[in-house]
Amino acid sequence: MHPPQLLDVADPERTRWLELPAHRSSVRVARGFAGKGLTAWRLPVDLAADAVLLVSELVTNAVRHTHSARILCGIGLVAATCLRLEVHDHGHVARSLPTCEPGPEDESGRGLLLVQAIAGSWGVDRSKLTGGNVVWVTMTTPS
Repeated sequence: MHPPQLLDVADPERTRWLELPAHRSSVRVARGFAGKGLTAWRLPVDLAADAVLLVSELVTNAVRHTHSARILCGIGLVAATCLRLEVHDHGHVARSLPTCEPGPEDESGRGLLLVQAIAGSWGVDRSKLTGGNVVWVTMTTPS
């Protein structure tokens, strides 16, 4: 069973949402959005830095690999020790995300490897918010 959806968080102070155009410049905006939210929640610097990196990777993938005009980025403290990150697109088909094995000279293709290495868990599901896909990540916060 998946960890709770961000929508299941009863306290709106523990969730933040941002809708963005599916454009390269939105990656920087999403990083800033996540960083400010995580700082406001006073999460450890290392955890916040990792979470910002993962948001950046997920938004980059949504911008590069979907035909969405807009994406929705969410962060939330879904439990005392669980941070959840979500990026929703407007894709029409739920997809599994392929694993990639980039070569040493490749300039891209490592985003999901970073997600896999840093996240406690992650996956892709149908988005209840956009009807497209949601790629989600959970991370354990210190108790």
